[in-house]
Amino acid sequence: MAVLETIAVAFWVMLPAYIPNNAAVLFGGGPPIDGGREWGGKRVLGDGKTWRGTAGGIVSGLAVAGLLTLLAPSVGDAVGFDLPDFTPLAAVGLAGGAMLGDILASFAKRRTGRDRGAMFPGVDQLDFVVVSLPLTALLATDWFRTWFTLEVIIVIVILTPILHVTTNVIAYKLGLKNEPW
Repeated sequence: MAVLETIAVAFWVMLPAYIPNNAAVLFGGGPPIDGGREWGGKRVLGDGKTWRGTAGGIVSGLAVAGLLTLLAPSVGDAVGFDLPDFTPLAAVGLAGGAMLGDILASFAKRRTGRDRGAMFPGVDQLDFVVVSLPLTALLATDWFRTWFTLEVIIVIVILTPILHVTTNVIAYKLGLKNEPW
């Protein structure tokens, strides 16, 4: 794969995992997943992880995967190389894994004494990647092996923190987030 093709494929395959956390901010609110429960004197997850935000994030990721699947042939023709369409299980692995990664990161933050919104360098930027990729590999093994080459994974690990910081700063400036990270 050429460099630009690898970057394009990496971005394309990760969009269903990139979208859920951003969409969860828009759909959030309502009852927290942990129901206010504590573990070891600290909230299990905190008020920032809600059922509505999680569901809205997953549905948004699935919708993006569906849209990209419809667009893949025409966009692929326009750019001169194949772009993936998403199997249902690949879409579920990416979108659901992204939200599960974010939830697990919140759990880790609470266990390490970090308050809601506190920085957790590395974890904040890659939590959803660390969970969505293995879950997708488990649910849609052949699809994953076809599209997630070593080069694509390297681009994802480099590109994701840059995109994460950029989108969070934008959300902060728009008043959608309380912190720019």
